[in-house]
Amino acid sequence: MQTQFTPEQLADPATARSNEILRACVHCGFCTATCPTYQVLGDELDSPRGRIYLIKDMLESGRPADEKTVKHVDRCLSCLACMTTCPSGVHYMHLVDHARAHIEATYRRPWRDRALRWMLARVLPYPSRFRLALLGAKIGRPFRFLMPDARLRAMLDMAPRQIPPVSRNDDPQTFTATTPRRMRVALLTGCAQKALDTDINDATIRLLRRLGCEVVVAQGAGCCGALTHHMGREAEAHGSAAANIRAWTREIDGDGLDAIVINTSGCGTTVKDYGHMFRNDPLAGDAARVAALAVDVTELIARIGLPEIAPVPTSASDAPRGLRVTYHAACSLQHGQRVTDAPKALLAQAGFAVATPADGHLCCGSAGTYNLMQPELSQALKARKLDTLRATAPQVIAAGNIGCMMQLAGGAGVPVVHTVELLDWATGGPKPAKIAAAEAT
Repeated sequence: MQTQFTPEQLADPATARSNEILRACVHCGFCTATCPTYQVLGDELDSPRGRIYLIKDMLESGRPADEKTVKHVDRCLSCLACMTTCPSGVHYMHLVDHARAHIEATYRRPWRDRALRWMLARVLPYPSRFRLALLGAKIGRPFRFLMPDARLRAMLDMAPRQIPPVSRNDDPQTFTATTPRRMRVALLTGCAQKALDTDINDATIRLLRRLGCEVVVAQGAGCCGALTHHMGREAEAHGSAAANIRAWTREIDGDGLDAIVINTSGCGTTVKDYGHMFRNDPLAGDAARVAALAVDVTELIARIGLPEIAPVPTSASDAPRGLRVTYHAACSLQHGQRVTDAPKALLAQAGFAVATPADGHLCCGSAGTYNLMQPELSQALKARKLDTLRATAPQVIAAGNIGCMMQLAGGAGVPVVHTVELLDWATGGPKPAKIAAAEAT
């Protein structure tokens, strides 16, 4: 694609990067075949190629964002399926991130939109605030029919029926390995996950310790910055990311780290991009070190290897072997991080009968805050995904991202658990609470 940026525009690093990305696009349209919003809406402007044209025109002209561009960029899930499909290596993620930052800086949204986005940015990244909001949603759910805005109804629907207890495992501390120590790792305990599902971090810590990892929850580490980053709120996102970089750098320079483990794939995609985010910042060197150490939890487990698992279960009620598990591939894991085989291979090695749904490359509609800000599109994508998942006749659905788990749980009809919960169970941990609860009903 030809571009006409001026030398003055190209002096801005973000514009220079966008120029590189735009020039890589050859208009082939392969991306339209795997774009979820294009599949639903059939509008060229709701495909990556269409959005690229809109972003190019907006950035090249140097004008403020207009309503049309904002509408179609807002509809983008950032699922990154287009990046997996693209034969030219167009790094759409960096381009749409720049577009969102430009929109945030130049476009004044309607007041309802501004209020919603401000609230999400001030609540979701902070577990204590989020817990209070979930409690409020639980109280307000019976009155959802009074809500005039579909987005407010979506917030009430998202809240779990039972708010999990606070887990002290999420506090800054060090967990010693329960088998001979093989490595020292930091665990990102996250933000929303600490309010929505504390079982995931608990299972991760148990499993890593059993595999010989000393696990550090670093003082000062928290939200990865993804939630605000995808809303174009760069200063807030970089503030959260910088806190993590400093916290993990202290550990790297102290007793050392062999890996930074992330069990929420949306966070993992962002942390692995810290080097790019901070490339022109004084933290650039530390950010690159952190990004290089970041791994999804299944990447690390595959590297270490699961222990031998007994071929015959000890008791029928507690044995996971042969359980039919349908694996839902989170977009941020399969497209953002290109981690595709490890989760399924580990589940099979642990004795589960693993199934995969048709069109597994398409998004479930969660996408961070997308299901709250674009509820109609999100629900359409959710319905399509649930149909393909149910077609595999699962007993359990496994995923590697809390957002996907929350999105699918309400309509799946079977327990939706994190992959690491199943691996923990198979190697000596407790039965996942959601499976136990389903069996009890």
